[in-house]
Amino acid sequence: MAILTFLLNLAGATMLLLFAVRMVRTGIERSFGAQFQRWLTQRESLAGSGATGVVMALILQSSAAVALLASGFAAAGYLSFPAGLAVVLGGDLGSALIIQVLSFRLDWLIPLLLTVGGWLFIKTEGRKWRQAGRILMGIAFILISLQLLRATMEPIKDSAFLPAIAEYLARDFITAFIVGAALAFVMHSSVAAILMCVTLVHIGAIPFAAGLSLVLGANLGSAGIPVYLTRGMNPEGRRIPLANLALRGTWSLAALLGINLGSDPALLIIAAPGQSLIYAHVAFNLSLLLVGLTLCRPLARPFAAMLPSNAQAAPEQHEEVSVLDHDAVHTPQLAIASLKREILRMMGLVERMYGPIQSLYQEGDRARMRAIKLQDSAVNAALLSIRRYVADIPMDKYTKEEAKIVRSLMEYAIRLEAAGDLVSGQFLRTAQEKEEGGVQLSDDGWSELRHMFEAVRANFKLASNVLISDDLESARLLVMEKTEIKQEERRSRKRHLQRLSEGRADSFESSDIHLETLRALRDMNGHISAVAYPILYRNGQLLETRLIQTMEDDPDQ
Repeated sequence: MAILTFLLNLAGATMLLLFAVRMVRTGIERSFGAQFQRWLTQRESLAGSGATGVVMALILQSSAAVALLASGFAAAGYLSFPAGLAVVLGGDLGSALIIQVLSFRLDWLIPLLLTVGGWLFIKTEGRKWRQAGRILMGIAFILISLQLLRATMEPIKDSAFLPAIAEYLARDFITAFIVGAALAFVMHSSVAAILMCVTLVHIGAIPFAAGLSLVLGANLGSAGIPVYLTRGMNPEGRRIPLANLALRGTWSLAALLGINLGSDPALLIIAAPGQSLIYAHVAFNLSLLLVGLTLCRPLARPFAAMLPSNAQAAPEQHEEVSVLDHDAVHTPQLAIASLKREILRMMGLVERMYGPIQSLYQEGDRARMRAIKLQDSAVNAALLSIRRYVADIPMDKYTKEEAKIVRSLMEYAIRLEAAGDLVSGQFLRTAQEKEEGGVQLSDDGWSELRHMFEAVRANFKLASNVLISDDLESARLLVMEKTEIKQEERRSRKRHLQRLSEGRADSFESSDIHLETLRALRDMNGHISAVAYPILYRNGQLLETRLIQTMEDDPDQ
């Protein structure tokens, strides 16, 4: 019974730790997600990219999240292999520094974080204030989970079986290394796995030598997480996590063998055992970053040869094939799921059309413009397929609620087709006018447009999540994002008119380009966000109208 209670308490503390780390990361991604691309791609030197990775990991509290972002931007063509690998290596160091911060005994902060965070999340309406509350509560939950972990381990550290296991791991460092790698991979969080190891060493449940082997293994396991999660990306996106796995695996094995065979692990104890373990983890990642920065460019060629770009050429030809299942029209659940898959594919087509637009405003590449126009035919074909599919559905056999869902999906497909027309029409015309007229946007104006480009791009991902999950909270967040972009469009227009009133020549020359792009971005985001409204309506989260319903009679009329 004691063993069962111990395992249950351990599982509960671990799950709370994983949930808390994810909660903090989600809050930060929702607050700053649209800015991440600019932070990751604007650095020119590898050292700058590495520093950006450190900062990003400190913000997101996850090196795996940084690796996924870098891989995604590399897959989309926004980030080169050397810069992306430098970002990932920096992210690993940032993750190690986070462990140092979270290892401090900050139990006295828990009530304050819960009070402030809970009040912000429940009582405020502003999106960023609510996400700030989510972040503060997530940090409090991390500290609570570490308290629970210490309380769980304390009673059994002097038992018979735990010291035996700990001594075995200390003697068999290879097994400890494998256990650490498996632990980090299964938990999908190196921060959570290493915090657990540090806590166990700190309370004396396992010796320092075993903890060091576990942490080195966790470094290897954490590098395997983005490799697994990016397995469906194109080769450009998969090269970076694979290169990181190769570097991190080689470095961790070399450190494991060098420390255990060439010296005594106890020599690394320069402070308390738990703190010394953190120092060793930070030193490992810092040394890997310094060495890895010199290898980022040389590794580009071998990994390009290992995963050539044309490896995905054949499958991409099938992306324009409809995934609608015509045999499922008589089964409502299957038909609705089939419609969602097709609309998700359609959304991907529109997102790929939209992706290069921001760079076309700077480069004016005619060949890419023609390619985008050709892609619009695939979007139109997808809408035609959906129309025919819906026409084949026997609505008399569907419930009223199921018929409403089908109609709402059909309407969203129409909005996506309009979004594709907006990209191939207004956006490309404006970019072409800018290039042909040699128009240069003002620095302030371009900064405002770039921010909106990134915000709309981030909402594609959120809209696809809403489409798949029908999640009410995500739908509310998407509509809040839409409102924020509308407000940003008004603020940008106001600032632009202010610059015109100040007589700035660069703003006057680019006025039409700036205002047309602002309106197109607002309309684009409106089309994407439309997926949220049926969900909000079904849950009573929408007003019928913003007009005042009753008015006093006018005696003059």
